[in-house]
Amino acid sequence: MMKNLLSVVLMLVVTVANAQNGDEKFIRENYTKAEYDIPVRDGVKLHTIVYSPKDASAEKKYPFLMQRTCYSVAPYGPDNYPPRIGPSPTLMRDKFIFVYQDVRGRYMSEGEWTNMTPHIAQKKGKADVDEASDTYDTIEWLLKNVPNNNGKVGQWGISYPGFYTTASALSEHPALKASSPQAPIADFFFDDFHHNGAFTQGYYLTFPVFGIKPPKPTTSSWFTPEMFEAKPDGYTFNLNIGSLKNFDKYYSKNFYWQETVNHPNKDEFWQKRDILPHLKNIKHAFMTVGGWFDAEDLYGPLNTYKTIEKNNPSTYNTIVVGPFGHGRWSRETGHTLHNDIYFGDSIATFYQTNIEAKFFKHFLKESGDGKTGLPEAYMFDTGKKAWQTFDKWPVAAVEKRKLYFHESGKLDFKEPAQAKSVSEYVSDPAKPVPYTANYKQMAGFTPFEYMSEDQRFASTRSDVLVFQTDVLDQDITLGGEITALLKISTTGTDADFFVKLIDVYPGDEKNHAYLPNPTTILAGYQQMVRSEIMRSRFRNSFEKPEALVAGKITDIKFRLQDVLHTFKKGHRIMVQVQSTAFPLFDRNPQKYVENIYKAEDSDFISAKQTIYHQAGAASSLEVDVIK
Repeated sequence: MMKNLLSVVLMLVVTVANAQNGDEKFIRENYTKAEYDIPVRDGVKLHTIVYSPKDASAEKKYPFLMQRTCYSVAPYGPDNYPPRIGPSPTLMRDKFIFVYQDVRGRYMSEGEWTNMTPHIAQKKGKADVDEASDTYDTIEWLLKNVPNNNGKVGQWGISYPGFYTTASALSEHPALKASSPQAPIADFFFDDFHHNGAFTQGYYLTFPVFGIKPPKPTTSSWFTPEMFEAKPDGYTFNLNIGSLKNFDKYYSKNFYWQETVNHPNKDEFWQKRDILPHLKNIKHAFMTVGGWFDAEDLYGPLNTYKTIEKNNPSTYNTIVVGPFGHGRWSRETGHTLHNDIYFGDSIATFYQTNIEAKFFKHFLKESGDGKTGLPEAYMFDTGKKAWQTFDKWPVAAVEKRKLYFHESGKLDFKEPAQAKSVSEYVSDPAKPVPYTANYKQMAGFTPFEYMSEDQRFASTRSDVLVFQTDVLDQDITLGGEITALLKISTTGTDADFFVKLIDVYPGDEKNHAYLPNPTTILAGYQQMVRSEIMRSRFRNSFEKPEALVAGKITDIKFRLQDVLHTFKKGHRIMVQVQSTAFPLFDRNPQKYVENIYKAEDSDFISAKQTIYHQAGAASSLEVDVIK
């Protein structure tokens, strides 16, 4: 089963489309399938399927291209073939020895599975196993037992398999020449299940997938009996649940839910599951891939690339970020949209053919000298709706500027001079701001479309602050990092702040021809470009939370994920600030409690939030403006 219901739908769509295009016929005619249980150093056997080109020979050898996954390598059985193998139809037809492996403890592989397997930097014996050691042992076996290979290995994976790609790269096997983690999870305290420590309640349906262990190797999804039906109105369902502790009625036996509940801070448990500190001594080529509108894993690709770049300056290390939702570069839709926004045609095919295929072919079939012809950073400008290339990311030629908040909802680059100027709102956990106007999405397996959604539904609420510029008289391109610098006070002792960067379209904006909903009006559209939440208790440390002092002006500083977006002449830049985005993120009680997962319903209180925009206490959004 895939990571979310949308991914399941995606897989079905790909299956139908590719079957119609004759891909399954091509695979049967050109590849031989074999299944192996590969032993690794502690005796565990990992189930592995290998598709070898039929024309492989001593004179015509092929490299391996491998994916390791917790989502099943189905279809199982010697006569069952998938509709597609490899990262893309381009690479499938170019021919590689494609390898798929169930990671330990999942589906047909033996062993004990854990979420985000902790990496063991110093292994002292055969019992010290992790994804790196399993990969090393797998590669050794493949090189010795699969004939007519050229001695080179590449790997890729999207989402959780993206994490396995990153973790597997630490094997340091000399045959491993190219890794492409795509939408990789890097750290569950900032990816997927948490954002800056705030719980991603929008994932409430996913816990059976990650928190139930199979009694034995199986080809079936053993966790499905533990799943419960999503309610049509996810907002009301989650609100009626009340405190997070009430999810115990569904997940009292779910080990991952219990781990989450019992580790509310970034303690040793989560620190051990952060792969970023281990990204050192990487010698082979990396290409990290992400989507600007990936609601699940945008922190992962950006920070994987940056960490490798920092720790391994001589390594071939590149990044690609396109106008996609989670993993959507892996299939072609023709007209490329996210939610209502149209970006152009055949963008996934361009990526697969002109970027991804070049990377793997160069390092696995060609010279591998690093002269791929690809840039360091291949990034899509979501405002200009065009690919841009850079020799580093974040871009060197930028000017750091601050978009300051002002009274009467003004936003500009001038620091406020007023002696006293504030904006206030009351945050009531009993009436949280919805994160989307799409109530169907709230009951989905994971959120998806909100990352580019029209924010007009929120901008008229009294508990959402709105600041916007005058109409722009020239294009402004934000390209790089964004930091929220808030000066706040509250009547409570804890608070969340959800900040949104928004592109406001002009009143005469025309609808494009591919709108999925014919009732949508793009004139005046408030397209969300980026957003992030910050739980104030973690303002100084994610390991050691601290209560707020009621009434005290306090700095709340946090990073939003990077952006490349041109706000066009005639548009406006808007920033919205609120304290809830429900049920995407859980509600803060606003009264400090040691563990929000164990808060009582009675702990939740209303609080007045004050945002300061005055001399000596100026709230702003720090941005990188490309010169």
